[in-house]
Amino acid sequence: MSTVREVNFDGLIGPTHNYAGLSLGNVASQANAGEASNPKAAALQSLSKMRLLIDLGLVQGFLPPLPRPNFKALYALGFGADERTAIERAWRCDPAIVATVYSASSMWTANAATVAPSTDTKDARVHFVPANLASNLHRQFEGSQTAQLLQQVFADPDHFRHHPPLPGGVFFSDEGAANHGRLAPSHAEPGLHVFVYGDDGARYPARQSRAASAAVARSLELNDQRVLLLKQSPAAIDAGAFHNDVVGVANENVLFLHEQSFADRDLALARVRECAPGVEIIEAPSREMPLEDAIASYLFNSQLVTLGDGKMALILPVEARENQCANDFLKRVLEDDNSVAALNFIDVRESMRNGGGPACLRLRVVLNGAEQAAVSPLFITDPDGIERLEAWVARHYRDRLVADDLRDPDFAREALDAVSTLYGMLGVRLPN
Repeated sequence: MSTVREVNFDGLIGPTHNYAGLSLGNVASQANAGEASNPKAAALQSLSKMRLLIDLGLVQGFLPPLPRPNFKALYALGFGADERTAIERAWRCDPAIVATVYSASSMWTANAATVAPSTDTKDARVHFVPANLASNLHRQFEGSQTAQLLQQVFADPDHFRHHPPLPGGVFFSDEGAANHGRLAPSHAEPGLHVFVYGDDGARYPARQSRAASAAVARSLELNDQRVLLLKQSPAAIDAGAFHNDVVGVANENVLFLHEQSFADRDLALARVRECAPGVEIIEAPSREMPLEDAIASYLFNSQLVTLGDGKMALILPVEARENQCANDFLKRVLEDDNSVAALNFIDVRESMRNGGGPACLRLRVVLNGAEQAAVSPLFITDPDGIERLEAWVARHYRDRLVADDLRDPDFAREALDAVSTLYGMLGVRLPN
C-alpha cells in the first residue's frame, strides 16, 4: 500500500471574521456586506469540517489565523504609531480601510499557495509558492505572513523548498491553488498540473493572470510536458466564479466540473484528455445546472477526496443539497458509473456567506511517508486536538460582530491577544 497521501491543511477562521464586502466579483461577499457575522460559529464550523475528514480516515492539518488587525499596514499608511491612534484616525478617514486590515481572509487556505509534490519536481522536494493575492488590498497583506507560517509547518529543507510570492503586482496576480488542479492516476504517480487563468469579464475582473500561472509553474520546477494552462470562461467569472475552484475540482484521475468552466470547453477538455490519458470527467451540463445555480450552491467548491478503500467522496456545503438543480445532479452522479461513491454535506454557512465553501478552506499537500514525518506535528490534528481548538474558540471568540465593532481599539487588542494565545499554545512564532 502506498504511503503517499494527500493532507488537507484547513485555515482556522479567525476572531475578526466579518462581512465587509471587500471582494469585487464575489457575489456572496458583496450580497452580505454590512450584515452581522458570528466568528465563534464560523470557527466551530471549520473545526467540525476538519473533524469529519479525520472521521473519514484522512490526515488533517490546520493553519492558525494570521494576526489581525494588521497594524503594520495602518502605520505604513500614516495613521499613527500606536494602536488606538491608528484605528481612530483610519476610521475617520475611511471605515473601509479599517475593514481591510481586519479581514480574516487567510481562512481560505486554497489561496495560501500553490504546491507541487516531490513526485513532480526536478529536485524531488515538495515546492511551495505563496500567493501574492495582488488583486485585492485586504489579501495582499497575507503573502509574506503566509510564507513565514508555511516555513514553520514545512521546515525540513531536505524535503521542502519555499519560494517567495511572485513580484510584479497585478500583472503577475496569483491567487494560489484555487486556480490550480493536479490530475494523476493516483497521488503517488506523476501528475498533470492544470493552471487556470482569466481575462476580465464584462462585469468583474479576473484574479489569476496567465503570466502568473506560467511563473508559478516555473518556480515549482515542473516538467513542461506536465503543465497545462487553460483559460477560464469569462461567463463564469461574471457569474461569480472569481476563482476556478468555484466551478471545478480535480482529484487523482477525476475532474469534476461545470460545462462552462473554460473559455473554449471542447479544446480545453481535449487537451486534458491528451495530457492526462484515462482521466474521468464528470461534467454538469448547463441545461441541468445553470451557472447561477452552480455559483449559488457552490456545488463544485466541494472537496473531492480519496478514502482508504480507494473510493472517492465529495465534501459539500449544505447549500448544494438545498439547491434543487445541484441536488438532482448529485443524485445522478451517485447513480452513474463513476468514482464518486459518497456525499457528505457540511454546514460552513458563515464562510459561505463570505463566498468560501469547503474547498476554499483547505490547502492540499501530497506527501510521501518521509515528508509526512517531516511536517511539524504541531499543525497536524486529531479529535483531541480539535477539542482543544474548540475550547480556545469558546474562550476567545464573539458570537456577533458588526462593522461598528471594528472601530473599537479594545476589540482590536482582544482579537490580537486571542491569536497570540493560540500561537503560544502551539509554541510557534507569530508571523509579522
